[in-house]
Amino acid sequence: MVYNFALIGAAGYVAPRHLRAIKENGQNLISSLDNTDSVGILDSYFPEASFFTEFERFDRHAEMLRRAGEEFKIHYVSICSPNYLHDAHIRFALREDAHAVCEKPMVLNPWNAEALKILEGETGKSVNTILQLRLHPTIMELKKRIMESPRDKRFDIKMAYITPRGKWYHYSWKGDIKKSGGVATNIGIHLFDMLIWIFGKVKRNVLHLSLLDKSAGLLELEKADIKWFLSIDSNDLPGRSNSEALKPYRSIMINGEEFEFSEGFTDLHTISYREILNGKGFGIDDCYPSLEAAYSIRNAVPIGIKGEYHPFLNKMK
Repeated sequence: MVYNFALIGAAGYVAPRHLRAIKENGQNLISSLDNTDSVGILDSYFPEASFFTEFERFDRHAEMLRRAGEEFKIHYVSICSPNYLHDAHIRFALREDAHAVCEKPMVLNPWNAEALKILEGETGKSVNTILQLRLHPTIMELKKRIMESPRDKRFDIKMAYITPRGKWYHYSWKGDIKKSGGVATNIGIHLFDMLIWIFGKVKRNVLHLSLLDKSAGLLELEKADIKWFLSIDSNDLPGRSNSEALKPYRSIMINGEEFEFSEGFTDLHTISYREILNGKGFGIDDCYPSLEAAYSIRNAVPIGIKGEYHPFLNKMK
């Protein structure tokens, strides 16, 4: 069946992945919204889609379509807007009798997620989030291996993700912790979700460092101790030449061995949409543990560089 989609945040960085996923799954984008009109990307996928720069007009159009009947209404709303607006845009989708497909983080605060569960029950519509790493074949194989390991076996993990950003980052909504959730939430949430999904519930959450451009801490999970480091500062890149300076660095060491999963990302949004359309999307309960962990990190007081911490912090002593 072909469903009608609307997209909020059409000019955003991640929007093309959603547009491609909608297209490759044989669905139809009929309406889109962004407060900037730099949305020429729509021509590559859905040039006939209605476009709005004002939410009020977009909202009115959605209501008109809903009243026109099942054939014309919006069935799914894809949300690629700034993190702090996700909650409001999910609520819009549910009120319009549509399912929500939201980029991570689904919301910034645990109580927002709890309220959305109530709204799901009232409307009968679902809230889905994109947790594409759970669909990565190499990561799925790792989870299988960990589940088959001895029950009492623990794993020592060192996780570092450095994705350099320029000065613009700090002037955008991403640089405002109230809007983005800070570095740990904005660039780390998908990695926290992956690790919690594989190694179990959070038992202890320690924050060592929290700055505008980097963060580090220790997550003690049921089956692993994870020393993590996240940064958008290119100066934190280890041993890179100038030509490589702006390329992201990602490393996950498990019991001293590098876990390689740099390939296989091309189609993960398309696969995510396929699962959602088949009623197998990741919902509020799925994303809640990582959302709660990121919230705790954001509101914790750093203890400083002591105890068990990621080795990258040694050069900051």
